[in-house]
Amino acid sequence: MHDNLYRHNIEDNNTQLKPINLFEYEKLATNALSQKVLDYYSSGAWDEVTLRDNRAAFERFKIRPRMLVDVSSRNLSTKVLGQSIQMPLLIAPMAFQRLAHQDGELATARAASIAGIGMVLSTMATYSIEDVAVAGYENTLASPQWFQLYVHRDRGLTRALIERACAAGYQALCLTVDAPVLGQRERDKRNEFTLPPGLQLANLATLSGLKIPHEGGESGLFTYFAQQLNPAMTWKDLEWVQSLSPLPLAIKGILRGDDALRAAEHGAKAVIVSNHGGRQLDSAIASIDAVSEVVAAVGNKAEVLVDGGIRRGTDILKALALGAKAVLLGRPILWGLAVAGEVGVSHVIELLRSELDVAMALSGCAEIQDIDCSLVIPARA
Repeated sequence: MHDNLYRHNIEDNNTQLKPINLFEYEKLATNALSQKVLDYYSSGAWDEVTLRDNRAAFERFKIRPRMLVDVSSRNLSTKVLGQSIQMPLLIAPMAFQRLAHQDGELATARAASIAGIGMVLSTMATYSIEDVAVAGYENTLASPQWFQLYVHRDRGLTRALIERACAAGYQALCLTVDAPVLGQRERDKRNEFTLPPGLQLANLATLSGLKIPHEGGESGLFTYFAQQLNPAMTWKDLEWVQSLSPLPLAIKGILRGDDALRAAEHGAKAVIVSNHGGRQLDSAIASIDAVSEVVAAVGNKAEVLVDGGIRRGTDILKALALGAKAVLLGRPILWGLAVAGEVGVSHVIELLRSELDVAMALSGCAEIQDIDCSLVIPARA
């Protein structure tokens, strides 16, 4: 669908070959981004053990395909929180997307809308809540848009963000709970990472004039978190967040069954199993390794989603077989954005859609609901 536009973009980026998988996009993105931006996007905390394990963990699960099933027609569509999506995929919340491409979150929202998948907009976006909402609804196949929230020390600021998301038509709140403080990302620390002149926290600057500092021994991002985010947040605060809007609440950053159950008991409609892409607590377990425990704990009290390490359609199949309703995709979206803007993001999504379609056919699954726990087993040692 995007071949002609894609070739034009590739020529502009001095690239000769069209990527055929997400790993090739990552390689191309290393040439398209400055070292400081590449380090910010790709780094994990401390020794990056969890970052690596997020990917390796998927290889520890093997697929047991069914045979002689009519898979002449496949349907990848599903619903998350009652909202229809054309495949079980949402774009994870990621900050500062204009570092990858000038259209940033606007391009990502348009690509998600065209593909009919969900997008979760970061609090720390470089385009505003309102502008991204408009971009996401330009297509008649407009898909769900969620807003990711960090609870700030300033409750008035938190309230204002939620009110803006509601007014702009977002369909759920995604509350990140695994970042009471910022993980120690040594590449960012060494680079003293901060936003370049001309970019700002679009959703925060308009409310309070907040900016990521441009000085100090730590990265500007670390300084911002230390000053603004609320490390005293507890389960009781979930009730306050929910009181501010009628939007369903998804809790992101859960790695334990007991925490998942608490989230559901405090009113969360979805739990996102996540270790923040390996960027917070190093040596935390891989996200996919926590899915079965979380699913068993919440039962039918909340839907379960997962992010971290997804690079193939078979990864999505495995996640769904373990009980996840859908997955969230992070870094590969940034690689597509860096390589070819909106067209690159669309192509990344299309690659995963095609891979999932083939994986389902070869596993004997004509529809998403055919994917169950009998399809996967842990690899033997």
